[in-house]
Amino acid sequence: MENLHIEDVNVLIKRRIEELEELRAKGVNPFAYSFSTDSDSADIKNCYVENEKRTVSIAGRIMTLRRMGKASFAHLQDEHGKIQVYLKKDDLGDDYDNFKLLDIGDIIGVTGFVFKTRTGEISVHVEKLFLLTKSVRPIPIPKEIVDENGNKVIYDQFSDIELRYRQRYLDLIVNPDIKETFKYRSKIITSIRNFLDKNGILEVETPILQPLYGGANARPFVTHHNTLDVDFYLRIADELYLKRLIVGGFHGVYEISKDFRNEGMDKTHNPEFTMMEVYVAYKDYNWMMEFVEDMVREVSIKVFGTTIFNVGGTEIDFGKKWHRVSMIDAIKEKTGLDVLNTDDQTLFSKAKAVGVEDLAHKSRGKIIDEIFEILIQDELIQPTFLIDYPVETSPLAKTHRSKPGIVERFEGFVTGREICNAFSELNDPFDQMARFQDQVKAREKGDDEAQQVDEDFIRALEYGMPPTAGLGIGIDRLVMLLTNQSSIKDVIFFPQMKREV
Repeated sequence: MENLHIEDVNVLIKRRIEELEELRAKGVNPFAYSFSTDSDSADIKNCYVENEKRTVSIAGRIMTLRRMGKASFAHLQDEHGKIQVYLKKDDLGDDYDNFKLLDIGDIIGVTGFVFKTRTGEISVHVEKLFLLTKSVRPIPIPKEIVDENGNKVIYDQFSDIELRYRQRYLDLIVNPDIKETFKYRSKIITSIRNFLDKNGILEVETPILQPLYGGANARPFVTHHNTLDVDFYLRIADELYLKRLIVGGFHGVYEISKDFRNEGMDKTHNPEFTMMEVYVAYKDYNWMMEFVEDMVREVSIKVFGTTIFNVGGTEIDFGKKWHRVSMIDAIKEKTGLDVLNTDDQTLFSKAKAVGVEDLAHKSRGKIIDEIFEILIQDELIQPTFLIDYPVETSPLAKTHRSKPGIVERFEGFVTGREICNAFSELNDPFDQMARFQDQVKAREKGDDEAQQVDEDFIRALEYGMPPTAGLGIGIDRLVMLLTNQSSIKDVIFFPQMKREV
């Protein structure tokens, strides 16, 4: 445990277990079944009325403890904050003696009346005390002081970032402010649902275990079904199943789901992540750009009351129209090279010069995409739709209606991060099969993220899928953006970590 040697922890645990056994000997159950509350810390403070003797029942974890003979003070922490409680032996009798066996970290319930101390702190004068849970393991409580300038200074803070991610339960106890990020996450997801429902789009569920993986370029996780004696894949995307539903006659469908990609971990990637995908019939990617603008604007206002955010020190405004930038034009402006119409040797030479690696195993489209990532992506700070991608990188998108060699696709970028991906969806079964076969060739050349041929999806397209716009938004990345977090691990309760040694 941070700030404590292991031998110290063992001594403290031993002492707490002895206290637990002593409480049991006194007839006190150290792990109660329930406790009825009628208030919380915020409610008590917000509703305080001078000279009104309001009786409350509240439960929480002891975070500070100050014993003074026949009287004691403690601070209880619940989901909404902290509240001071005052205990006197004259009021509690034997229960006050039992209180001497309690520690920081124990969870208690109290009933009493609200009052204000001489120092002006709203508190609860305890009339009844109940031990609800004895904490066996000590909590690393930081120490707070206020300096001569009135600034709060924190010592011995629980700040080991890896330990915080591994023991999120402890992180939430000791650093309760992080709860706000996760509350915002929940509100963002609810707001997205409300926006989609309001627009008449149906929420659905599709398989997590799939006989074929598809809908994205990624490596899958593989598992085995014992009864069928076949391998299944954890889905890397929902796309191909959701488009089957459009074939079946639904006008619009969406799913907020867990997807899984067997890839590296960094500040924007976790092997298990949350994705929202939506598909709407008779629309295209131009319509979808406006849909994304409207959705992000509404979510921002509904959840945060503003469209302006500070992200890493930069002011971002979602109240304005997003910029629209062509990938091909942006590369040409940066390098002078028309990447669609240049010969392979020139393209490869430019790619190598800017730092693209392993050229022999990459398609032209992939090389063009990596040139963009190296030279331009970090410059897309304000909300921007990057449009018109090489056809080789987008096997599920329709070819552009007027520009050869590219598809009708956009990705949304903010502060250099990609947060969404959308297409005018490919609904020509012959073109789709040819694209799948190109993916097979790419796999044979060493691209282990290339997609498989999904013959049932082709069969569905042969029955006819109407013109359709599709969109995927990475929920984790959107939450990172709106809550100004720099790592995906800060918006996922239990991010994937290396196994503890």
